[in-house]
Amino acid sequence: MIRFFLLLLLSLSVFGSEVQRYRWENALTYLVFLEQNNLPTKELYYNLDVDNQRLTEEMRAGVNYQIMRDTNNTIEQVLLPLNDELQIHLFKTDEGYEFEAIPIISETKTEAFATTIVSSPNYTIMKRTKSKKLAQIFTANFKNSLNFKNDIRNGDKLVMVYDQKYRLGKVFSMPVLKVTMIEMRKKYHYIYLNDDERYYDEKGHEVEGFLLARPVRGARVSSYFTKRRFHPVLKKWKAHLGIDYAARRGTPIVAAGSGTVIYAARLGSYGNLIKIRHADGYETRYAHLKSFRQGIRSGKRVKKGQTIGYVGTTGRSTGPHLHFELRKHGNPINPLRVVQVTTKKLKGKEYDAFVKLKKNYDETVALHLKNMTPYAKTPKFQNKCYIYTRKNEKLESKNG
Repeated sequence: MIRFFLLLLLSLSVFGSEVQRYRWENALTYLVFLEQNNLPTKELYYNLDVDNQRLTEEMRAGVNYQIMRDTNNTIEQVLLPLNDELQIHLFKTDEGYEFEAIPIISETKTEAFATTIVSSPNYTIMKRTKSKKLAQIFTANFKNSLNFKNDIRNGDKLVMVYDQKYRLGKVFSMPVLKVTMIEMRKKYHYIYLNDDERYYDEKGHEVEGFLLARPVRGARVSSYFTKRRFHPVLKKWKAHLGIDYAARRGTPIVAAGSGTVIYAARLGSYGNLIKIRHADGYETRYAHLKSFRQGIRSGKRVKKGQTIGYVGTTGRSTGPHLHFELRKHGNPINPLRVVQVTTKKLKGKEYDAFVKLKKNYDETVALHLKNMTPYAKTPKFQNKCYIYTRKNEKLESKNG
C-alpha cells in the first residue's frame, strides 16, 4: 500500500523538485542506465525472466522518463515508458530494488483549433500546436488528393480536431486526428476518422492506405523484390519475393498496417515469422526475427506502427535483417511499388453510420469557423486555442 501511494504521488508530480524528468538519450541501453544510476543490475535485469528482459530492450531515444529521489538523493522510484500503454516501474524496498511492468497513467484530451494559413499548412500547424507529429499526420492524409504547393493561399482557413494524451502534465504519444478541414481555392476539403479507424473524405471514400513505407525505422534496403536473385546461402538463383531491411539485431519491427496476427512462430527458412492479415485480402510477413514482442500471438489484433518483434537472423539468413513481404490473396506484391494498397467506399449501414458521425464533426468545424475572426483584421487570432471534452463542451480558452 505504501509503495502504491508513492507511485501515485510520483504520477501526480506532488513532490515537486524531488521528481526529476529526463529524456532517454540515443544509444543508451537499459543496463547502462542502471549502471549510471548505481542501481543493481542483478535484481533489476539478470534475475528477471526472459519476457521482462525483452521489455527492457524497448526503451527508445527521446522518451521522457521520471526519477524520484529522497532527501538523501537516493533513488526511490523510476518510471520508464515503453509505449502508450506500458511502462517499467523500478522501486526501492527494505530488501533492495524491484522491477515490474505496469500500465501508464495518462489523460486524453480532445483539442481543437481554427486558424488561417501562413506560409504552409505544416508551418501553421507546428506554429499553433508545437507538434511536428500532428503536421505529419495532416500531410500524410491529404498528400494524394491536394496540391498544397499550387492551390493554397495565405489566409485560407484550417480547422483541426484531435485527441492528445498527457502524462504527468506533458504531451505524450502520437496525437490522433479526428477531423480536419482545409480551404483551398475557396473550397473546403475534409478528412474524417471513422469508427473503423480509417480516414474518409466527404463522400465516404477512404483517403489513407494502411501500409507503412518501412516497418523498421532507419534501416537500409539490402535486397529488393525480384523474380530473380542469387541466393547468398543456397548459392543459386532464386526469386526474392520481398524486401530485406538490414538493421542491428534487436531493432524494433512495427506492423506495416492494422490487422490480425495469424501466425507467430518458427517456420523453416523464414526462422521466427509473423504473419498479419489486413483488410481486402492483404497479408504482410516479417521473417528472421530475433524474438516476438510480449503478447504477440495468433489472434492478436495490432495497429499500424505497433511494435511486434525485433530484428534477428533466425532461419536461412546471413546476418541480422528483416525480410518483409506483402501479399494479396496469396500472391506476392512488391511493397515499394504500392503507394496506397487499399481504398474503400462505404456503403449501406456503414455509410449511414458514417453520415451521422460526419454530421457531428461538421458541426464542430462550423462552430470554430463561426467564432473565427478574419485573418486580415486580427492576425493575433493564431494565438487562440480551444480545448473541448469528448462531448464537445468547451472547458477553457487560453492563449498559447
